[in-house]
Amino acid sequence: MTTLDPVMLAVLKGRLEQIADEMDATLFRSAFNPIIAEAHDASHGLYHAETGETLVQGKSGLPVFVGAMSFAVKAVIDKVAAEGITLHPGDVFIFNDPYEGGTHLSDFKLVRPFFRGGKLFCYLASVGHWHDVGGNVPGNYNPVATECYQEGMLIPPVLLCRAGEINQDIVAILQSNSRLPGSLYGDLNGQVSALELGEIRLSELLDEYGEDRINAALIELKKSAARLMASFIEELPDGTYSGEDWLDNDGITDMPLKIGLDLTISGDRMTLDFSRTSDACDGPVNISRSTCIASCYVALKHIFCDVPANAGVLEPITFNIPETSLLSVGRPKPVGGYTETILRVVDVMFQVMSQVAPDMTNGCAYGTINALSMAGYRKNGARWVMFSFFGGGHGGHPAGDGLNHGNAPISTATIPPLEILEAAYPVRFTQWALRPDSGGPGKRRGGCGAVYEIELLEEKADAFLFGERGKFAPAGVVGGGPGAVNKFFYPDENGGRAEPPMVSKMVGIKLRHGQRVRLETPGGGGYGNPMDRDPADVADDVRLGYVTATAARDRYKCVVSDAGVLDEAATARLRQET
Repeated sequence: MTTLDPVMLAVLKGRLEQIADEMDATLFRSAFNPIIAEAHDASHGLYHAETGETLVQGKSGLPVFVGAMSFAVKAVIDKVAAEGITLHPGDVFIFNDPYEGGTHLSDFKLVRPFFRGGKLFCYLASVGHWHDVGGNVPGNYNPVATECYQEGMLIPPVLLCRAGEINQDIVAILQSNSRLPGSLYGDLNGQVSALELGEIRLSELLDEYGEDRINAALIELKKSAARLMASFIEELPDGTYSGEDWLDNDGITDMPLKIGLDLTISGDRMTLDFSRTSDACDGPVNISRSTCIASCYVALKHIFCDVPANAGVLEPITFNIPETSLLSVGRPKPVGGYTETILRVVDVMFQVMSQVAPDMTNGCAYGTINALSMAGYRKNGARWVMFSFFGGGHGGHPAGDGLNHGNAPISTATIPPLEILEAAYPVRFTQWALRPDSGGPGKRRGGCGAVYEIELLEEKADAFLFGERGKFAPAGVVGGGPGAVNKFFYPDENGGRAEPPMVSKMVGIKLRHGQRVRLETPGGGGYGNPMDRDPADVADDVRLGYVTATAARDRYKCVVSDAGVLDEAATARLRQET
């Protein structure tokens, strides 16, 4: 077997990652819909020829897809074996089945076998969030779905390309099931092009270094990730640590749902036991087992930042996810709001890990993408659908305060710029600002959430929201306080403001020209005792508008003027009295 010195391994690791990075960039530049082109809700990678395990993923791709896409590729491998399909160079499978490949119906996966010398070497795969894939709600985040068929079209693994030739019948079926067939066509071709580029780049790399070296590098990278993860776990104290967090409701019944975790460390092994989690629910906050495992990977990557992005990271981890749980459902249970649930899985991981290694974790982030869609028809009859997700505060951490107005920690995606949204759709943002006092108090303050107010410029439209954290605020850790809860307002029939009966979930909001919807997103949880925060930092928070003078007094026992000037003597007296 070929052996590699550390320098050569590092070179090949960089070259392999560059292939996935170029695939990412190709799709980002060619996609039609802003969720891919601007927000970068997509991912590419190389996957094992027999197991489907993630070999390499690009640095720009969403981390949650590291785990999920390995299940997607394995679904194709299983189909090929079960049906005796003979693969050819240029074949491409396409599907969006969330129970086989994880996530939800909006995420379309394309899987392409890569051949070398007539032999299957690996698979290349692409996943991207398409703008609209049918279903009851434009943009597909249907908060009242009770089965997957109300969320969009469900496509099993089928051959999109045979030996490089696209099956136009498949394309026609996909386009006829979307409100935005042009956007779908552009995104589809962008993903096909990304896979073609990946094949070219991988062939060039193999020509330069040979199959034996590249295979050796892929094997060693996985082993290295597994060893590194095991070594990190071994440094932690043995024991069982428990925690829980809650979803507001499932969109159907206004009852909270528990995500319960018991984490056991024994030597260099970790067990994640979700047995105390609520059973599968009627509404669309269920997720598949593959999605749950992928979200645990994301949390671990936040905590153990140095581990590489490949399947080796999960080798020292054992999962116990009951089949009856909302974290392990099958068809036809709805899973459209998977983002909300995996964020809660990440949150409970942070909270439990804060008991194990408080210097390695952080307060919970805002915990909801607030999937908002507005849809209608332009004066010329053209259909428009604005779908976007929105930011909030991240948790305070040992090294500093949480990020203000960041994107959800399940991804490296970005929040679509308002200029792009205003240019593409008949809307105007009348407010796009930080939300004061939304960050949880702590020695390290949670980041601020945001305020978004959106005005309709067309004659009429429908609006839909799928959010969370309206009842259960993002938790702080190590003595830090929670962030603010989520708020959403829309016009009522009397010209006033209404809030959703399900707190952060609503369908069928009827808007007229000039009416506005308003989101006030959560801040992150704090880290550490608020009384340990330097009063000078509190004064800076007031001066910058992150914290009001009233909150500075109530939360930190600091007397600060509205202009951000600290009264040191009054602060000392107040803290002494407290």
